[in-house]
Amino acid sequence: MEQTKIQLLPAEMELVSSPDIILTKNAILQKIKSFFEEIQVNQMDVLRESQLPQEILKISPKISRGENYKGLPWLVLDNPRYFQHNNIFAIRTMFWWGNFFSITLQLSGNNKTDILKKLLANISLLQQEDFYLYDGTDEWEHDLDPLSYKKLGALGSDELAKIISANNFLKLAIKFPISSLEAIKNKLLRNYELLVRCCC
Repeated sequence: MEQTKIQLLPAEMELVSSPDIILTKNAILQKIKSFFEEIQVNQMDVLRESQLPQEILKISPKISRGENYKGLPWLVLDNPRYFQHNNIFAIRTMFWWGNFFSITLQLSGNNKTDILKKLLANISLLQQEDFYLYDGTDEWEHDLDPLSYKKLGALGSDELAKIISANNFLKLAIKFPISSLEAIKNKLLRNYELLVRCCC
């Protein structure tokens, strides 16, 4: 049997010969995890003052980490994280390596039905903050690209109603560039609090 030879470009050989890139990546992800732990404390203060149902709030928040969302590492903080079959209420704070930080409100089933009227009453507040509405069929799509997420402020009432009624779930999201690290905590918390307020 002929053996396959591994062929690496010079730049690839330089990377694979050094542990530094992986150790640096791991250190960065640990810093982001610690940052999310701080954010979680602030989020809990917001939730305690909210009027969200206790059933939704009784499940503890969770930070998860993965290596391969579309080929890249990620971290998420789900708080609240009510995932019950097709009845979801979750607010997900996400860091996606090389792309962005984001906050996503995900609703489905009875939670979508119950919260929708309150959200629509506050839609202008979300439009002012550059939120996007998911216009696709994959409930677990987190890439806020223009093919699947539509800018909320650019949607007319008919298109908004069409997207909202298309699925039994609803996703609203906002993203921030990684380059805005100095102000990212304030942006994440301010828009998190806005989402919670718009659901109450």
